[in-house]
Amino acid sequence: MVLKLLLQKHTGILIACTILVAWGSVLWFLLHWDVSFKSPFTYLAVLVMTHLYTGLFITAHDAMHGVVAPGNKRLNTFIGTLCAGLFAYNYYGRLFPKHHLHHRHVATDQDPDYHGGNFFLWFFSFARQYITIVQVLLMAGTYHLLQLWFPVENIILFWMVPSVLATFQLFYFGTYLPHRGEHEHTNKHKSSTQGRNHLWAFISCYFFGYHYEHHDKPYLPWWKLYQEKDRMAKGH
Repeated sequence: MVLKLLLQKHTGILIACTILVAWGSVLWFLLHWDVSFKSPFTYLAVLVMTHLYTGLFITAHDAMHGVVAPGNKRLNTFIGTLCAGLFAYNYYGRLFPKHHLHHRHVATDQDPDYHGGNFFLWFFSFARQYITIVQVLLMAGTYHLLQLWFPVENIILFWMVPSVLATFQLFYFGTYLPHRGEHEHTNKHKSSTQGRNHLWAFISCYFFGYHYEHHDKPYLPWWKLYQEKDRMAKGH
């Protein structure tokens, strides 16, 4: 009974640690892997790492809402900072205020995530908001450092490429799809949502495609959004 209560109380921390350990251990294994471009497993491994990178950012995002370690602000911020930093040296302290601006001013000129242009112009605007020269320099320095121990193809395939793909994934499912055509939305959050398919919602972006649900209840962690989707589907 006590163990069950502890698990319920610290579920967010346990899930965050699971993602961190999975990301680190799978990356370590793949950096040592004998790459074969003829093997489909190489490309599957890239997709797995992309999914884990996305998990890092979603965990950092949940930390911005205080739901990774509720009741322990210092630990919550530490986990968010760590996850953001491991994702191509994103700086949590820079992401935090911009994300809350997005929630307060969704789909307006004051929303740093919003752009009224096409997909590519929107992505360029989005990237410009969050990618800094310092990040690029740190990535370049780490790339050259990693070459001292690991093959170049492994570094590119499993460390660099997945972070780029995950950035597109997060933008497409978490920003572009739910907020495009915001002038057509009549709901108060100016956000659309994916159709109810929990498997696809998890694979595509850790349920973050259930975006109206997230804006409606930002205090729910990513792993509870599917429950909110079910509740709203029943009209409760």
